[in-house]
Amino acid sequence: EEEENGYLPLDPNFATRAIHVGQDPDKWSSGIVIPPIHMGTTFKQDAAGKHRGYEYGRSGNPSRAVLEECLASLDDAKYGLAFSSGLAAVTGSCALLESGDHIITGDDIYGGTNRYLRNVAKKMGVDTTFFDMTAPETLNEVIQPNTRLVWVESPTNPMMKVMDIPRISEIIKRHNQDIIFVVDNTFLTPYFQKPLALGADISMYSLTKYMNGHSDVIMGAMTTNNEDLYKRMLYLQNSMGIVPSPFDCYLVNRSLKTLAVRMKQHMKNAIIVAKHLEKHPSVERVLCPALPSHPHHSLAKRLWSGSSGMMSFYIKNGNLEKSNAFLSSLKVFILAESLGGFESLAELPSVMTHASVPAEQRAVLGITDSMIRLSIGLEDANDLIADLDQALAAVKAH
Repeated sequence: EEEENGYLPLDPNFATRAIHVGQDPDKWSSGIVIPPIHMGTTFKQDAAGKHRGYEYGRSGNPSRAVLEECLASLDDAKYGLAFSSGLAAVTGSCALLESGDHIITGDDIYGGTNRYLRNVAKKMGVDTTFFDMTAPETLNEVIQPNTRLVWVESPTNPMMKVMDIPRISEIIKRHNQDIIFVVDNTFLTPYFQKPLALGADISMYSLTKYMNGHSDVIMGAMTTNNEDLYKRMLYLQNSMGIVPSPFDCYLVNRSLKTLAVRMKQHMKNAIIVAKHLEKHPSVERVLCPALPSHPHHSLAKRLWSGSSGMMSFYIKNGNLEKSNAFLSSLKVFILAESLGGFESLAELPSVMTHASVPAEQRAVLGITDSMIRLSIGLEDANDLIADLDQALAAVKAH
């Protein structure tokens, strides 16, 4: 398929690293091949203050260390940290800042990040400018002397806008080397995009989505090559208590083993579905960077090694009633928030994932009541197409 070609080459050792880095059986006296789950909260010390690398489960845990080492390798990073959720990684990175500091972020970001910056960080004296990052040159207008953090998602949620990460990085660093540049890479994973190689200081994830991929764990992560940022984040991870459970670390570590094969299939299915929807008479427009019709298609191919299962589309002459008719008619797709699992999901951002985004901002972005967001899973593509067809037919009949 020509839609699958023309991207950056895939990381040639990705699956091998995902399977082996951090997993050495010689770490454990039994030689067990799969790293065990360490549920204990405290560790025996050999003398007062002399421990074997672990003292208390919040400060460090062998199951978490296994996951963090593996995560870092997938981003070609020196350091990885896991957090209790994607938003815990957001709150952690904001805790790098001080009262009076300024953040710049995209105008189209995950609703939870938007809500945190607007309603929580602001109360702590950190102001945020929401800005359309698709024109990086205009960043010069909003960078202030007190700007300390720039936060972008690429592609964005749910408008699927693609960010020119190297260009944004160049502009930020020219202004001030000390501005921390964070890229939320949740929608693509390090299999399809390597933010650190493109100029980000921190690559951040909601591991809940594709990385875990089984819709059964809530967790976040960040990776970096910057030792100072790592040490500061490590301190915050412990002192803020935003840590994941060892059991969940075991599950995510397991899931990473199939990340490469899963992402390949998500991409294949998504391209088939997106091309089908684009030709459908009841669909006004499909937002999917893998399609040549997407305004940032060529930029995506320049920076990515492929695209994931995420897309949004508008029902033709749609409204809330029609969207509800469509969503309630689906039989294979499940009406639910979140994304990146093996099961296909559909949702209505205006009243679900992005309801916390102020109505006027939603209107400017185009998050209307007729816009549906899809997370394309690993089912058979023909079944997904048949399901979308019958649900769109139900809207017409309605």
